[in-house]
Amino acid sequence: QVQLVESGGGLVQAGGSLRLSCAASGSIFSISGMGWYRQAPGKQRELVAKTTSGLTTVYAGSVKGRFTISRDNAKNTVYLQMNNLKPEDTAVYYCNAQIVVDNGRRRYESDYWGQGTQVTVSS
Repeated sequence: QVQLVESGGGLVQAGGSLRLSCAASGSIFSISGMGWYRQAPGKQRELVAKTTSGLTTVYAGSVKGRFTISRDNAKNTVYLQMNNLKPEDTAVYYCNAQIVVDNGRRRYESDYWGQGTQVTVSS
C-alpha cells in the first residue's frame, strides 16, 4: 500500500557530490519521520540523517557538515545532499519513513524502507 522509491545513487570521485531522493507513495495519511541509513559491506546498517515532521534533524557525526537532509512535504519526498564525499561513504543507502496509512477501513502507523541505492566513492 506504501512504497518508497529512491534515486540518485552512483559512482563519484572523492570530493564530489551526489543528491539522493526518496519519494513515498500510496495510501498515505501523514508522514512523521523520514531519514536515510546506509550499509557498507560487512557492516551493520547505520543512521546517516533523519528528520521529523517538526523539522528536527539528526546527523551521524561522520557526515555532519557534509550532508544535508531536507523534506518536501507536499511531494512526500526526502532528499540527502551529499558533498565532499569520501571513500568511506561508499555503501547502499536506504530511505526510511514512519507513515500513517489510511486504507479506507482503518488508520495505522508503520515503518517503511526503500529498496536501497548504491553510492560508490572512488579515491
